[in-house]
Amino acid sequence: MIKLKVGAIGLIAAMLVAGCSVRQTDTPAPVAQFPVAALPFKGKLTQGDPNQLPPSVARSLTNDSPIQFSYREELTHDEYHIPRLFTALDPVTYVGAPLGDYGVTAFASLTITQDDKVLGDYTAKAHVSKSYTLYSEPTHAELDDAARAAVRQKIDDQLYRDRQKLAEDSAAPRGRLAE
Repeated sequence: MIKLKVGAIGLIAAMLVAGCSVRQTDTPAPVAQFPVAALPFKGKLTQGDPNQLPPSVARSLTNDSPIQFSYREELTHDEYHIPRLFTALDPVTYVGAPLGDYGVTAFASLTITQDDKVLGDYTAKAHVSKSYTLYSEPTHAELDDAARAAVRQKIDDQLYRDRQKLAEDSAAPRGRLAE
């Protein structure tokens, strides 16, 4: 009888320790592959919010330019929840084990044109997620901001890689732009 009680206590203690050591699988913050710098030309924004642009595009805005930027972002939300019956009966729930997670996927597109020629067409997708527990939960705004920052960083990285081509194409005489 005593061995059974000690075994049960040991099992409960092991579950509590395991619950304390459960790691949440949160998406890390985006890391820039390249430094943020203005583009090799200025352009005007024809579509999009000037306060919600990739940093390199925001640094390259002017109202007087034949080059145009069109930027668009879309967000989708998803959730995963462990069934309540399992979490209610699982002791690690009460010490902070994840009960599920919330996620946001951001999709962005940027088109750069000069007259009727496309200088660049960029798309990116980024997903961020964060687990929640009985005691803490991420806000939707926090996840939205993280997804937007990640997708803008991906667009910025693509622009940085194409800087030379964009500079050459924007400087080419009319009718001689690369297609």
